[in-house]
Amino acid sequence: MPIFKRPFFHPDDPKKKREMPEGLWIKCPSCGETIHTLALAKNLRVCPNCDHHFPQSAWERIASLLDPDSFNELDSDLISVDALEFAGPNSYTERLETYRKRTGLNEAVVSGHGKLEGQAVAISVMDFHFLAASMGSVVGEKITRNIEYATQHKIPVLLVSASGGARMHEGMLGLMQMAKTSGALARHAAAGLAYISLLTNPTTGGVTASFATLGDVIVAEPKAMVGFAGPRVIKETTHQNLPAGFQTAEFLQEHGLIDVITHRHQLRQQLALLLRYMNAAS
Repeated sequence: MPIFKRPFFHPDDPKKKREMPEGLWIKCPSCGETIHTLALAKNLRVCPNCDHHFPQSAWERIASLLDPDSFNELDSDLISVDALEFAGPNSYTERLETYRKRTGLNEAVVSGHGKLEGQAVAISVMDFHFLAASMGSVVGEKITRNIEYATQHKIPVLLVSASGGARMHEGMLGLMQMAKTSGALARHAAAGLAYISLLTNPTTGGVTASFATLGDVIVAEPKAMVGFAGPRVIKETTHQNLPAGFQTAEFLQEHGLIDVITHRHQLRQQLALLLRYMNAAS
């Protein structure tokens, strides 16, 4: 007779459930598959079962697109201030500090320049994890400065959008960034230089209504939501029944807004090819 007896384990017994560290697994919202976070990161945050494209951080995006060790960040020290003394349960300043600690970013966009398959490019990447990548004064300023850098050094611009729109905490100051970024792009175009806009899920509001849809070529990831207002707001305003999937990248490509939809695994090659064509034409 054994001295030690293995205890009976029942999976539904709450006293016997093993503790699982948080953050190791993630459930795909599209197919329900449970994926290990390391496997997801290795696959560029694309579900290996159904190809659902999870959001990437700005730094993950830069690492997947640019040549290794080629990126030079600009204006990393710019931070937002609460110019309007925004009222609410948590102050704007407190919210900014919370997101800085959570993401390791100073703001919702990372800007700089680097090489994509050996081709120089100025790139700004929005990070939805920081206040839904809403566009405030600093986001607009960083993007504008990077466009101006590209114009000065005669190189193309690549802007990667993912945003909930203009930042409500800054009111009109946030909305002004739409005109400022668009003006910088107009000067860039007048210099005969290329601009590629990459739309990722979701790209909405004032970002969609400004620089995101001004590209010489507009590229999108599969099934990305792209629009100005949400479907419910549009339906309540227009009192119309809306077409199925009318804010998806596929619908917008069919109706002429988006030029090409590219799977994340092919994005680097697609963008490099576009840059070669556009550089040759300029």
